[in-house]
Amino acid sequence: MGKLYHNKSVRIHGNASIPGQGPLEFHRRLPDYNVTPLIFARKLAQRLGVARVWVKDESNRLGLPAFKILGASYAFYRTLMERTSFELEPWDTIEQLREKLTSLRPLTLVTATDGNHGRGVARVARLFWLHSKIFVPRGTVQARINAIESEGAEVIVVEGDYDEAVKAAANEQDRNTWLIQDTAWPGYETIPRWIVEGYSTMFWEVHEQLKALKKPEPDVIVVQIGVGSLAAAVVQFYRGQGSSPAPRIVGVEPERAACAFESVKAGHMVSIPGPQTSVMAGLNCGTLSIIAWPLIRDGIDVFVAVDDERAFEAMRLLAEDGIISGESGAAGLAGYLELSEHDTTGSIREKLGITESTRILLISTEGATDPEMYHRIVGTHPNLGSERN
Repeated sequence: MGKLYHNKSVRIHGNASIPGQGPLEFHRRLPDYNVTPLIFARKLAQRLGVARVWVKDESNRLGLPAFKILGASYAFYRTLMERTSFELEPWDTIEQLREKLTSLRPLTLVTATDGNHGRGVARVARLFWLHSKIFVPRGTVQARINAIESEGAEVIVVEGDYDEAVKAAANEQDRNTWLIQDTAWPGYETIPRWIVEGYSTMFWEVHEQLKALKKPEPDVIVVQIGVGSLAAAVVQFYRGQGSSPAPRIVGVEPERAACAFESVKAGHMVSIPGPQTSVMAGLNCGTLSIIAWPLIRDGIDVFVAVDDERAFEAMRLLAEDGIISGESGAAGLAGYLELSEHDTTGSIREKLGITESTRILLISTEGATDPEMYHRIVGTHPNLGSERN
């Protein structure tokens, strides 16, 4: 049984600081860069009774099955720019940039993860011929550990939850070990901000894709929260365009890790005691990033907490439109389904301005990162390409 909370104190209405295209320009120079699909989910739009459901499909981003490498790669690049005394620009190929880093080796990149961010950091290290050490919480699915190790990383399983893994990773950093973490705490804020900026590439792509289709921007955006970096990126981008009216934003979390939900209700940051055990592994976070918290507090209209069964339902519905989405990837749709079912009076949908002409944007943040789970839930093997509508 999920739960809803309408945030009546939203204060960001089109005046946030929209990021520039620096991250997009950087990502375009990386190997395997392609614009990820923006899919019109026709069946889903009909089911939800709206004009359009757009799904940004991040199941193949820079050769990985999740969007997280956007933040990890851009944050690493900005860290290089800050910590090195030589000029990185100009460069056109990864080989040219890699050559500039010879004097930094040996260098290790370290982070904590529930799966996707860690693999992103490990891939960045592999691209630049560096070492990587990735800490994961107890209970991390073996398929995700294997995927991180396939990038050449050393994986350390922590006897604790995600927050404990973050502490363990933070203790590793030194002159030759750089922490590339996607959550912030006092004294560690710059790199997480760069990670948030890195995610803006997705939304610049959506903007250009809709422009090419001669379609308007979305009215409602539904975003997964976790530690809050992606949600912060959504608020920065879409509330920073100055459009009127500003798009409404719905934030989604697992019931067992609803730290943003509880924080907004309390009016201050609240940590959820672990362990967080939702199958939505990428969202199993008990504490928000301190840089994401103000944007989430002031920029998200409605918060939804969902159980695992709702995520499974969302995975199956996305599959009907040819979209392969893992448990965390489908969480945005899970949140909208929860909102639709439990907003019995329609008051929240009315406040969000949802009608039959509404255009909704969902972000499928990952593909089938746990193939066995995907097969059990959806009933098909995740080895088929997504249908492009």
